[in-house]
Amino acid sequence: MNPPTSGTPPERGPSGPPEPAAARRARLLAAAEPAELVPVAERLLDGGALGTPRVIHPPEVGMVMLQVREPVAEERFYLGEVLVTHCTVEVAGATGWSMRGGDDRVAALAAALLDAAASAGLPEAGRVEEVCAAVAARRAAQDAAEWAALVPTIVEFEELL
Repeated sequence: MNPPTSGTPPERGPSGPPEPAAARRARLLAAAEPAELVPVAERLLDGGALGTPRVIHPPEVGMVMLQVREPVAEERFYLGEVLVTHCTVEVAGATGWSMRGGDDRVAALAAALLDAAASAGLPEAGRVEEVCAAVAARRAAQDAAEWAALVPTIVEFEELL
């Protein structure tokens, strides 16, 4: 794979089936800032859009092993432990789940509520998609900026025939 020259990340080859919508949503809600999650969850709760949510597993702080893949041999190994907060709720018969890095219980609960609202297909699920789209756009811009900073360091070698 050639390094990018336009400041965009390289194309990746097929690495399996497409990411399911629920997995994409969980990944983006985990990366969202608390200020993006909490106000939306509060508006949904205050407006009664979520009905009476049931907390199945309250926000709990714990440690999980961080597994990474070495890029050359593609071997997986455990790098260490990371602090996470996870939570599970039920809204309108749909389960919402969240696991976020750090110890912010409020943000984990808000993310789980948003996930449940989207899973239940409530009309307010559009707000959840707006949050996810904003996070995806921000992450894409950050990735593009990182690649743009790396482009000047690329060394091009001439091929001898």
